[in-house]
Amino acid sequence: MEHALSPSTLAELRRPRPYPAVSVLTPTHRREPDNAQDSVRLRNVVAEAKKQLEADPAVTRERRSEVIRELDRALAEIDLTYTEDGLVIFAAPGEHQVWSLARSVPERVVLADTFLTRNLVSAHAAERPFWVLSISADRVTLWDGGTDRVTESRRGGFPLVRRQVNFDAERLQRVGDMPSTFRDEDTKHFLRDADSAMAALLRDEPRQLYVTGEQAALSLWEEAGSAARHSVPVRHGGLAHAGADAVWQVIRPLLEAESRRSTASVARELESARNHKTFAAGVDEVWHSAREGRVRLLAVEENYRTTVRDDGDHLVPAVSGDLDSREDIVDEIVEQCLETGAEVRFVPDGALGDEDGIAGVLRY
Repeated sequence: MEHALSPSTLAELRRPRPYPAVSVLTPTHRREPDNAQDSVRLRNVVAEAKKQLEADPAVTRERRSEVIRELDRALAEIDLTYTEDGLVIFAAPGEHQVWSLARSVPERVVLADTFLTRNLVSAHAAERPFWVLSISADRVTLWDGGTDRVTESRRGGFPLVRRQVNFDAERLQRVGDMPSTFRDEDTKHFLRDADSAMAALLRDEPRQLYVTGEQAALSLWEEAGSAARHSVPVRHGGLAHAGADAVWQVIRPLLEAESRRSTASVARELESARNHKTFAAGVDEVWHSAREGRVRLLAVEENYRTTVRDDGDHLVPAVSGDLDSREDIVDEIVEQCLETGAEVRFVPDGALGDEDGIAGVLRY
């Protein structure tokens, strides 16, 4: 299953395809007893997708068979043991993808000439992805970080591994020059190579970068070059050879502190916007401002969800399943704001007070 949504991956997903490009969405659950019905719900929504393909006169028999075959392949790849809060299946002639999201999605089947990406975009923004680079003299390991985990990443040629230099300890003791591993020229070259590889990855997929290592390694890293200048050093050795849980336990307090700072910053910006009459709140007002490209900063409470329908002039409350109801309007707003260059910040539930879960700072 896919997790990492880079700009190039998103552009590829949005590429027009021969009709039909099928998007299948279903909410999933991480824990019992809520996850008991996930497998049944998944099979049912895939069956609904097949039913819609059968009923669509614009889909030829040959193309219908191709897409159904891809749906079956996608279904066979899914292990619900490792799902998060939402699951998205994309299927088109000759291809399929399965995405696990750390954000809930509405149950939905869409047949179009492009895949439905708004829920992926919103989940990616909410997850606040980051990189962790764990450095040592003989190994540099890259970790892909998200809401509640890190996983080892093979992107960018990582991990980088080298043989430890075999110093002649007896000779060096005789001449009184037992060097630090991190004064060794080969080690310096090794970390410069890591810096170059990380800098290239950051150009393709910019994120906050944390670098862990013992103090000598971090000092040498800071001399290395471009990626080092934009990284946050974390003095903790041994993680280049450690497991994901050990890395997460070190990084988690930093993320929590950053989240508190970010929430306080959002509150100050919203208060300033109120004073300057550049403030919008509530799903209807924010939606209209987003469509006009006026939102500079969008703030959304992490679990805020609402269902609406468009009455022509405004978005009004609706019940899930109603005709023309829009269950993922929050994700639509997030995607629209990102498309127009706005900053999107997710904050803890209740952080926006009386502003109904969503608010924005306007450009004008």
